[in-house]
Order: sequence, then C-alpha cells, then structure tokens
Amino acid sequence: MTSTSSKNRVIFLDLLRAFAVLNMVQGHTIDVLLGSQFRDMSNPIFLAWFTNRGLTAPIFMFSAGTTFMYLFRLQKISFSENPRVKRGVKRALLLIGLGYLMRYPTPTLVYFKNVTAIQWDIFFVVDVLQLIGFGLLFIMLLAYIAEKIKISDYIVFITGALAIIFIYHFSERVVWTNYFHKALAGYLSTGTHSNFPLFPWLSYLASGSFLGSYLAKNPTVFKTTTFSFKLLGSGVGLLLLSFFGNILELEIYANSTFWTTSPNLVLFRLGLVIIFTSIVTFIALKIETIPRVLILLGRNTLLIYIVHLVILYGSPWNLGIVALLDKAFDPFFTILSAAGMIGLMVLMVNLIHKFNIRNKTLVT
Repeated sequence: MTSTSSKNRVIFLDLLRAFAVLNMVQGHTIDVLLGSQFRDMSNPIFLAWFTNRGLTAPIFMFSAGTTFMYLFRLQKISFSENPRVKRGVKRALLLIGLGYLMRYPTPTLVYFKNVTAIQWDIFFVVDVLQLIGFGLLFIMLLAYIAEKIKISDYIVFITGALAIIFIYHFSERVVWTNYFHKALAGYLSTGTHSNFPLFPWLSYLASGSFLGSYLAKNPTVFKTTTFSFKLLGSGVGLLLLSFFGNILELEIYANSTFWTTSPNLVLFRLGLVIIFTSIVTFIALKIETIPRVLILLGRNTLLIYIVHLVILYGSPWNLGIVALLDKAFDPFFTILSAAGMIGLMVLMVNLIHKFNIRNKTLVT
C-alpha cells in the first residue's frame, strides 16, 4: 500500500488513470475475442459493456489532459522556464512516432516495393497515440496563449474545447481528401476511417486541462465534498445541455444526428466523464491509502497501451491474437481472457517496479 500524504499526490487521479487503462485493456480484449453471435444489443449486459466502451476513450483523454496540466501548472514559473515544456514536446513527438510505427506498412522499415494501397491507408489512419501527442502540443499552446495575453487558464481551456466541438460540427461534412493527402486529412475527420481525428477528440484533453489547472491552483480542493459536488453539477449540466441541443436540432432540421456526428454527443459524453470523475473523487475521500499497483498502472499507461495492442492486434513484426482467434470465444472464455490480459499487465508493471526498470520517456 502507498500513502496519499505525498506532497502533490492526488489520489483520485491515480484511481482515474488506473481505471482508464484497465478499462481500455478489457475493452480491446473483449472486442477481439467475443463471438459475433453474442453481440446482441438487446442483451442488457452486452449493452452496458458497449456503452462503457464508448466512454473509454473520452475518460482516457480527459484523465491524460488533467494529469498533464496539473503537473505542468504545479511549476509556479513562466512557460519558457518550465521544464515540462521540453518534456511535453519530447513525449508528444514520441507518441506520434510510436503511433505511426505500430501501423508501419512494412517490417523492413525502408523497403516499400511490396506495400499495398490498403497497407498505406492503414498507416495513415490517425489513432489514439497521434491524437494524444498533438493533444499535448495543443494544450501547451493554450497554456502559452493564456500566459502571453494574461488571461485565465479557465477561459482559454474552455474556449479551446468549445472551438474544437464547434469546428467538429462542420469538419465531418467536408471531404478533406479532396483538398489534402490522406496523411493530413485523417487528422480532420473520420472520412478517411481515422479512429481519433483531432475534431472532436481534442476537446476532451482541453476539458481535462481545465480541471488539471484548477487542481494545481487549489491544491487541497479535491479533499472536500464541495469539489465533488461541483464536478457532479458540471457533468449534469453538460448532459442537460446536450439534450437541449438535440431538441433544438430537431426543431431546426427535423432530424437528429445525436449518435453520429453531433456536437451534442460530445457534450453528452463529456458530461458522463465528469460525472464519473466526481464519483471517483467521492470514493477517494473515503480512503487514505491505495495499492501501489494502481499508481504503477497509471504511471505506465503508454507502455501498457503499446504492449497489449501488440499482443492483441499484432504489429509489422508479429501476428496478433486477432489473426488466430478473431471473435472466436463465448462470453465465459472471453471474460477469462480479459482478466488474464489485465493480470499480465499488472504483472508487467510490478516487475518493472521490482527490478527498477525505468524509461522516463515511457513514464508520466
């Protein structure tokens, strides 16, 4: 066990990050292995799991933005003197590079003669690593703007998040490949089958940065129930706003895009993420210590992400489980496999800690 009395330790962030990474691992594992015949939306258990999966990425992005900006703003110095600027840029470039490396079209690195058009398309898909990489650069830029024009972080981060959501409303309606190469167009919309284009996903990182800055400027606020209730109220407010926006869309266009490309869906998910975060803060108020493994899981999210994806989906240098057992299991063996994958990740981070294997580029 580890104490939460460390000077800058925010226990609910440890819990949030650990949940985010474990939820991601189980989600990917179950998605790969569960047989198609068991994917029934009328089944309340599968529906609950599927709904949770839709929140996995927003929680992951939100917690990443919160943690980064919290640590960034703990340094009570100017942007140019802050050591986390250099570390943030290096980490961003590492994430972007790893994102492309994991989808590299050829195992030979430099020989491209036999690469097919489909392999190139897969390579140009924007995934979560590229998104977080550019997200870190984006929120650092917002922090720099806040300092230069002497305006509150809160205003800048909220404006940044709302701008991304507003642009999303239009970006999904443009065929960007008519204007840009697929390598760039993938960052602008899902039209090139990118999983995580900048719009609207950057809004979750910017929103998390708002919370991170608030925590850094109010270092003991997370120990109060008032803080938890404020989060809860903010989340409920966003849910109501998303419902009102959907009603407005129906009135104006006689059609709802809520579950496809609507900004209202972004607000809805963000509201649920903040409500979930408030629940975690309530839980954190009741406990004084947490297992060391939860901190280790949160600290090694990048390594866990890469390792479990390479095992499940493979890489240019190895076959993944998906190539052998795609949608091949019943619910029992699927859940057992997900538990096994989580156990493997827990074992990995414990071994890293035990043998003091530490690579600062892979650790937050």
